Amino acid sequence: MSDQVNFAAEFNKTKEELLSMDETEFRARFRERCHHTMEIQVYASAGSHKPLRETQTNTADLFLEVWHERGLSEDLPEYVYAMKIREFAQQLKKGQDIDLTPFLPAPLSSEELSGFERVLYERRSVRKWSEQRVPDHVIRQVLKAGLWAAHACNLQSIRYLVIREENAPGLFRGSDIPGGPVHIVILQDMRVYKANPVMPESNQLLDAGAAGQNIVLAAHAYGLGGCWLTFTSEAMKSRIREFADLPDHIRMTTYVDVGYPDQSPYPPQRISVDEAVLGWK
Repeated sequence: MSDQVNFAAEFNKTKEELLSMDETEFRARFRERCHHTMEIQVYASAGSHKPLRETQTNTADLFLEVWHERGLSEDLPEYVYAMKIREFAQQLKKGQDIDLTPFLPAPLSSEELSGFERVLYERRSVRKWSEQRVPDHVIRQVLKAGLWAAHACNLQSIRYLVIREENAPGLFRGSDIPGGPVHIVILQDMRVYKANPVMPESNQLLDAGAAGQNIVLAAHAYGLGGCWLTFTSEAMKSRIREFADLPDHIRMTTYVDVGYPDQSPYPPQRISVDEAVLGWK
């Protein structure tokens, strides 16, 4: 029984606790609770054509009340998301159907599918770079792709350091490749994981991995080369952390070097699907 009580206490915070909470943690809890106590149930109800429970939005309603009392902007993404899901929930509680067809992903055309497959299968790890400068707007597109990767419980831990080699020469020394012109360090704000304290660390690392995969694919799609890297020593991590003056709650997880490529490697071959599948029942 005590474990159940502790579990509930970790997730079900009082209004006073939410008001006094660090803003980053509060917003993460807002996203997580709206996802687990309202969004999932909304889509299940819509699929079964059964009304939601009258109390289904109670948790989200509390968070929205606190949101306004804290004076947070209604333009922030989690607020926009929560209000839309709550609108659906109100309709379902009345026994009405909701129209989700505007959000259906359109099937890719043959030409679009060909482009998608090119990004998947032609991406390479690049280890030699041209002198061409990468514009800031291209880097921003790559970073945005990382933010749209799947993330456990919609907690959105991903943060970045973007460091041009020319502005900090030798900072990334120790890497096993010549430093790329742009280093994208994938960080995680660990405060958001307080919103789900039972989440295993493997899920946290997968959050960063999903972002990294989107980044290298987006880099290729925008004409850049990229190489996904790891920190070779704690000294290297400490040097970068000190340079950027990162607070303790920010974890440095991995990094990707990007730039315009000056090589075109032969594609490393992959094992077949038949060899990879160990079971198919």
